[in-house]
Amino acid sequence: MGNHLSLLGQSFPSESKFHVDDIPDLTGKVMIVTGANTGIGKETAKALLNHNAKVYIAARSQEKAEVAIKDLKNSTGKEALFLKLDLANLKSVKASAEEYLSKETTLDVLFNSAGVMFPPKEWLTVDGYDMQFGTNVLGHFYFTKLLLPTLIATAKSAPDGKARVITTSSSAHILKGLNFLAFEDGPARGKMSTTDLYGQSKTGNVVQAFELARRYSSEGIVSIPLNPGNIKTDLARHMPSFLRGILNLFLYDVEHGALTQLYAGTAPEAVELNGKYLVPWARVGPTRKDARDPKVGEALWEWLEEQVKDI
Repeated sequence: MGNHLSLLGQSFPSESKFHVDDIPDLTGKVMIVTGANTGIGKETAKALLNHNAKVYIAARSQEKAEVAIKDLKNSTGKEALFLKLDLANLKSVKASAEEYLSKETTLDVLFNSAGVMFPPKEWLTVDGYDMQFGTNVLGHFYFTKLLLPTLIATAKSAPDGKARVITTSSSAHILKGLNFLAFEDGPARGKMSTTDLYGQSKTGNVVQAFELARRYSSEGIVSIPLNPGNIKTDLARHMPSFLRGILNLFLYDVEHGALTQLYAGTAPEAVELNGKYLVPWARVGPTRKDARDPKVGEALWEWLEEQVKDI
């Protein structure tokens, strides 16, 4: 029952104490936002640009990203940069990280914000993983792993001694724990609905972010997973339109959707929130008990490492 009450509070949160104007000046800071061609990611990039950060928009479609970059230039006067990233293809993830490292020597904040929700169940990644787990969890894990040495080096020379990895989860993670047999195609995955598989992937985000916090906090990494709130974005593009219509009555705008991750990624006081889960708007909230279990964290981390060791 507690879970459902906390979900209700997260669905209809009280007014935010944190506002976009509270973001400090980010001059000299370099940030990557995955999935920033649309939705919450794009709104996040906009606020970062408005506060003078150098922002890379990591997305699969160059065409869509270029439209977003032009749009952002019109609204902020600042130019974001495109980084090609297909999270559903591990070789592409590696190429993307290499491309970034050929251009930059620092990385202050990585926003793992991209996501896929409720695609047709038969969809798999290029490497044969469940599309939602492969994109939302494994792709982001590998991208983060490849950028970690740069994040750690950046933290060493940062005034606060920190670099941040911000992971966008969802209230849907309350619905489903991890079934390791369902990360790839097979009978266990076959028994799960696309909604279950989404919930599982969002739990994976939280578990992986907590484990990152445990392993790397001593090296200056601040890892924060969060629920951005129930937001109108094209994440629901795979849902039937009548359901989308009903859902829209209960959704907040995308400006609200970016608030919690902007707080996690930019507020000076948020460096104290390593390994905490944030909920709308910009506050610490409850998460699944099993998501906080270090044994689950270690098991998932080992599984993820195993998948990427020969790319």
